[in-house]
Amino acid sequence: MTLKERITEDMKAAMRAAEKERLSTIRMVQAAIKQREVDERIVLDDAQVIAVLEKMVKQRKESVTQFEQGHRQDLADKELAEIVLLQSYLPTQLSAAEVDALIKEAIAATGAASVKDMGKVMAAVKAKAAGRADMGAVSASIKAALSA
Repeated sequence: MTLKERITEDMKAAMRAAEKERLSTIRMVQAAIKQREVDERIVLDDAQVIAVLEKMVKQRKESVTQFEQGHRQDLADKELAEIVLLQSYLPTQLSAAEVDALIKEAIAATGAASVKDMGKVMAAVKAKAAGRADMGAVSASIKAALSA
């Protein structure tokens, strides 16, 4: 079962159970997937669907920060609930130790010696950790490792 099919089945289950918030979020996910498919005139595979989901999670995290700064905890809570649902479709995240191991392996494989070689290391790590780690945090870790 592909990720898109799983999302559709979850939507049907949410409809049957009358879970309005969950149904709303799943429909939003399907709309985002469909929008990308129409825009690019392609059918998304699982990796591309994961990229859409990651983008949606990132947007919601930014919204939570904004809502909390604006003292709107009710809206922040709604966004946090959406994040939990979106993350249920994403692959399990790598631990910090696993990310560090990937970074060390990539530095050794690329022969990186300074921050100038960060792009090579980032490309190597991204190939192995895409969808399973926050690439912003990975980038900071690579920069710290190459600076030391």
